[in-house]
Amino acid sequence: MRATWRGLPAKRHDVGWEPGLPVPAADGSPLVTDHYFPRAEGDFPTLLVRSPYGRGLPWSPMYGVLFAEQGFHVVLQSCRGTGGSGGEFDLWRNEAADGLATVSWLREQRWFDGTLGTVGPSYLGYVQWALAADPPPELKAMVVQVGLHDPHALFHADGGALRLENALAVGVGMTYQRQGTAPFLRATLRLRRRLRDVTTARPLRGAYGSALGGEAPWLDDVMSHPDAEDAYWRGASSAAVAERLSVPTGLITGWHDVLGDQTFEQYRRLRAAGCETALLVGPWTHTSALQQGWPEVFAESLAWLRAHLYADPSGLRPTRVRVHVGGEDDWRDIDDWPPATVAGPWFPTAQGHLVQQAPTRSAPLASFRYDPDHPTPSLGGPLLSRTAGPRDNSTLEIRDDVLTFTGPPLTEPLDILGPVSARLSVSTDTGHADVFTRLCDVDAQGRSVNICDGLGRLRTDGQEPSQITVPMSHTAHRFAVGHRVRWQISAGAHPRYARNPGTGEPPLDATTFTPVRITLHADSALTLATPAPGSGPGPSGTG
Repeated sequence: MRATWRGLPAKRHDVGWEPGLPVPAADGSPLVTDHYFPRAEGDFPTLLVRSPYGRGLPWSPMYGVLFAEQGFHVVLQSCRGTGGSGGEFDLWRNEAADGLATVSWLREQRWFDGTLGTVGPSYLGYVQWALAADPPPELKAMVVQVGLHDPHALFHADGGALRLENALAVGVGMTYQRQGTAPFLRATLRLRRRLRDVTTARPLRGAYGSALGGEAPWLDDVMSHPDAEDAYWRGASSAAVAERLSVPTGLITGWHDVLGDQTFEQYRRLRAAGCETALLVGPWTHTSALQQGWPEVFAESLAWLRAHLYADPSGLRPTRVRVHVGGEDDWRDIDDWPPATVAGPWFPTAQGHLVQQAPTRSAPLASFRYDPDHPTPSLGGPLLSRTAGPRDNSTLEIRDDVLTFTGPPLTEPLDILGPVSARLSVSTDTGHADVFTRLCDVDAQGRSVNICDGLGRLRTDGQEPSQITVPMSHTAHRFAVGHRVRWQISAGAHPRYARNPGTGEPPLDATTFTPVRITLHADSALTLATPAPGSGPGPSGTG
């Protein structure tokens, strides 16, 4: 580990290990648990790490060993129905009760000193929110890394579009990661080989079996319920927990993390509740945060836990928020997120330009034909695959089914800090369409790199345009002198999102696909948040 990740802190203690401890769940099912501890005299606080992905690599070294070296008992536990634990795994229904049952078990351990923290990424973040719904008095700190609180939003975009590629990747992870590194890698490679066949099948429902090596009924369920208000999702989201939480909570995400928007929502709710919190946003995807980004992620997590479990704030930074700024490859320490900004609209023109002068009237501006039989491909962005993150969009932007609008070369740097959104005025000839919208940075050589994006689903009536506002996530990015702002618009990004069949039929069951002509109208706008005059410090110099 130390050869792979430079900058990890020197260990404070040798580490001991008690594997395979049976902890009774809420219904008595045994939850298999490993206990890591410092080989030293004295009391140490405890970290609870609950995972559905097994207790071997990477969890054992990254969480068990590294945190125990720094002076923590680490209780690494397999969620029910996984990693040898009893019972049946469910995506969300048992985590709160099983977490509280584990805390009850901790109270009986002679080494437990009554001070508890939680830490972990992704679904290991979800189990933290579940425990915090009724926090035990011993819980003094949480660190949610690239964490989940709303399962529906992991699988479906606003409007119900299925996040197809990520859903399949989650299916592989949930099924195979707990079986060990080798089975998980084999399953990942199998999905990669069969991804095209699976994602172009008609109907889409059930086609994933060949890629996952069998059926996964829970995956059918989550893909079959696109409406967040459906009774199926009742109790799944733990978003409201942050609105009443008082446990100090550190948050970590990346600009291309599939759960980035959930992290920003967690931060917003915690701040509104007056809960002590901090936010770190790096240049990471969901997976690279725990790979290339691990030294920063571990240091941030350790500093937060030491501050609140050891009363040692020496590792905390002076500001609540630290973000990596793309385009200048540096970090900025700022007081809050988003910082004080001015929302500025940019408007498309018929000549393919992007200007800051509003149009005088709404009129058809440009149109393109989207054919779901030959869908616009996805490229980069927030994915769970190795193709995630920033990519050169040149091959995408030369397609006939992609519109681009580009600003003039900048004569001074342009900073974008905060949420990005698009207001689209669109008409179609079928009444059914998705709209994918993306912000790109075009350098002096013409290379166009994606910064953030979003997808919305709309219905239109006749030739009259319909209006839709599409959130495009958040960013901190500097457009350098000579670079240009580009707005990219299409009708999909496949297989990241399931194809819209153009008929109104649910994409999971559609067997007939109809091409659609989409017309963009002049009153559409891309909204970018620029720093308010005199607000915020410059680069921190820590990058």
